[in-house]
Amino acid sequence: MLDTSARLLRLLALLQARRYWPGAELAQRLQITARTLRRDVDKLRSLDYPVQSSTGPAGGYALGAGASLPPLLLEDDEALAVALGLRLAAVGVVGGMEESGLRALTKLEQVLPRRLRKRVRGWHAAVAPLGMGEPTVDAERLSALAGACRDQVRIMFGYQGQDGARSDREAEPHALVCAGSRWYLLAWDCRRGDWRTFRVDRIVGRTTCGARFLPRAVPGGDPAAYVARSVSITQYPLRARIVLHAPLERMAEYIPPLAGRLERIDEDRCLLETGAQAPEALAGYLAAFGVAFQVLEPPELVAQLREMAARLMRAADESTHRAAVR
Repeated sequence: MLDTSARLLRLLALLQARRYWPGAELAQRLQITARTLRRDVDKLRSLDYPVQSSTGPAGGYALGAGASLPPLLLEDDEALAVALGLRLAAVGVVGGMEESGLRALTKLEQVLPRRLRKRVRGWHAAVAPLGMGEPTVDAERLSALAGACRDQVRIMFGYQGQDGARSDREAEPHALVCAGSRWYLLAWDCRRGDWRTFRVDRIVGRTTCGARFLPRAVPGGDPAAYVARSVSITQYPLRARIVLHAPLERMAEYIPPLAGRLERIDEDRCLLETGAQAPEALAGYLAAFGVAFQVLEPPELVAQLREMAARLMRAADESTHRAAVR
């Protein structure tokens, strides 16, 4: 059994790892009795850690917000993840976090063990983000949405659609998904009675929290996969299925998850499911891959490919004729 000091540190780490712990489960993790747990909680409170408790069969403990930030107890992999996240924040992935990210990163590096400090500095030397002009998201809004997902509380917010029209939404947030510099919120839209994917940079106005909700099962069980499909396929009026005559691993280098869904057929072929606003855009996209392919659907895309092929042939014939005349 751990001595009292080590046990208090372990208790503090557990309280930081999860928002709420049932008392019996927390005592079991620490291998102590419920009475010893209550004494340890009282000791943390005497050190000004705001540990909240509830009684009854489902009673437990939670670390509340205090007047000052308590020391964070991080495992090695957690410290490395925080350091990399702060590095990305310092280059403007999340708006308004550049200066504070640098300050926090400096403090973290000062206390890192030498073995971790060497790895972090190696990462920093290798990472050179290239700004792509994508819209940034507000750090406070991102934090509020993450908290709503964690606490399972409904949120009300304004949302600006792709056409610029604004609507008021009430939703049950389940997950935040990051894709490059874009953030998406996967939530159950209470007024529409269906799942929706919201771009965080299009959430406008104040976000307010409401009642708690019971989490729903995300279709397919994977929030990231659901968001990728929603963004790359279901939001578009034209949806297509194409057999690409190339290995999945090769095509995955050209087609990111937000551009389409790839599925292996065999070692030499894969199936692409994707969407577009019009067949013209999708025809040019497919032609740029430089591989043979077969369109399964829709017929509008097949017609567009025929028209594009004829146009290209006319352009090639005319170019050859002019070159011969010269």
